[in-house]
Order: sequence, then structure tokens, then C-alpha cells
Amino acid sequence: MGIKKSLALSLFWLIVPIGTPLTLSQTPNPQETNTETRYIFGAPATTEAICLPPVLSRLTRHRVAAGETLESVASRYNLVPATLVSVNPGLRGGKLPVGKEILIPPFNGTRVETPSGASWQDVAAAYGVGADVLFEINGCQRQPKLVFIPSAKPSSGGGQMVDTYTGFPGYPLPTEVAVGLGYGWNGNPETEQASFHGGIDLLADPGTSVLSVAVGTVAFADQQGDYGNLVVINHAGGRQTRYAHLNRVSVTLGQQVQQGTVLGTVGSTGNPSIDQPHLHFEVRYNSPQGWVAQDPVLHIKARPTAQR
Repeated sequence: MGIKKSLALSLFWLIVPIGTPLTLSQTPNPQETNTETRYIFGAPATTEAICLPPVLSRLTRHRVAAGETLESVASRYNLVPATLVSVNPGLRGGKLPVGKEILIPPFNGTRVETPSGASWQDVAAAYGVGADVLFEINGCQRQPKLVFIPSAKPSSGGGQMVDTYTGFPGYPLPTEVAVGLGYGWNGNPETEQASFHGGIDLLADPGTSVLSVAVGTVAFADQQGDYGNLVVINHAGGRQTRYAHLNRVSVTLGQQVQQGTVLGTVGSTGNPSIDQPHLHFEVRYNSPQGWVAQDPVLHIKARPTAQR
């Protein structure tokens, strides 16, 4: 208990005040996260997901022009000054020499060098940001060292927008089924590995119809790495659903779908996480940190949306 408390305190004192997150475009790039979200820690794994490059490798450069200030540059990129100082320690005095190049992150946050031996769960506990979010936006590093912590503060301008979303109206299969593998961190005491599963595996017979859980647009419909045959649907409100390991795909890129539209059939293509036949179903939200996986159980209703 003493070690954990000491670690949390050491992380806390590295915090730089951070502000309003950058609102990104709602247009996704399904190629950016094109394998089933399954990450392995501990002993070397045979299969790992391909992640976005770490935020700290996606910094852009800005050359300071005459008359610019720390505040004006931050405002230009929809950031707060503390974010720029965190990524550019030389700016702590508030001066921006003309001609100097500074680094610009894609959204608000702070750069942190984590204590030796810290895990993603430790960092998450210290900063109040989900371990899964931190893991994904930092390039799925096994051992976090120099990482970027996104801002968790809401906008201070006018308060937060009211979101009337209460979940998707449908279910991705004709009938409710058991979950073979849930969302989140899964431990294996025999191998001492811990893995993060970015969706849920819904047990279903091969050939079972796979259904769209809501109105949307097909953003991807093809074979994609560990996902196998994959359908990605973009929904209103910056939400996205993914249906993987399909035997057959029944929709095309750009197609408008309704709740209950048949997207394909259950199969075993790609590299499934479990042996039993299932649909791998993901829900992602277009947050300031990118398309981040969320627990699908919180989004779907436990009832069928259509007949076989």
C-alpha cells in the first residue's frame, strides 16, 4: 500500500494544469485502427494489435513569427498555453523567440516521464484517465516511460453540451446470446499475461445474421488483419460500431444502413480471441484522443433487432 501511495504522489507532482480538449473532425479513418483491439503484456505474444503511433511521435512544428505570444499560438491550435509548455519545457519563461520552432500536440494534455516500474493502471489511477485510453493513444507501449496524458477537464466556455444519447436501439444479432469474452483487461494466471480486449465476443453459430444496431453509414467493409472480414458503421454523435470475423459481408462502402440491416454472417475469419464461434463487436467514440474503444455492454440493448 505504501509503494502505491508513493507512486501516485510522485506521478501527481508531475502534473501540469491542462485545459479544454481539441474537438476533432467526426470523419474517421478506419485504417488507423485496423486490427482487433487485443493487446498482450507479460511474456512475448504471437499476435499483437497494430496501434496508432504514440501522440508524442505525431507532433507538428510551428515556427514562431514576429508578434506571436504563447497565448496566441496556443489559441491558433485550439490549445491552452500549459499544453505547449509541457511539450516544450524551454517555454516555461513565457518567451517565444522569433524563428524558434516549437512542437504542437494534436490535443490538450501534458507530457509525463513515469516512475520506473509504473504500469498503465498506476498512471490511470494517478491522472484519472482510463488505462485503455492511455494505452491506445501512447502507441500500445508495454512499459510506459515518456507518455502523453490527455486533458480530462471539461470545457470552461459555456459548460458541457447536453448529450441525449442513451445507447443504441438495437442488438447486433437476431437473439440475445452469451458473452464469450468481455471488454477490458483479462488476466491469465498460468502465463502471467494481461491482455486488453477492446470489444465483446458474442457466442453465435456460424452463419447467424449480423445486424446493424442503429442507423448509420458503412465506413469499411472488407478484410482487415486480425479482424478478418470487418464491417465498420459510423453513427450520429461521433460513435462507431465494428463487426468482425464475419464469414460473409453483405454491405458496401458508403451504404446507408438502418437498425436491423443485415451486415453479413458470423464466421471465424482473421484471428479470433477465443475458439468458440462468435461475433466480435466493438463500440468506439470519436474522442479528442481519437476513436477510443468503449464497453459495448453499456451501449446495446439486450434484445433482437430483426428476424433471421
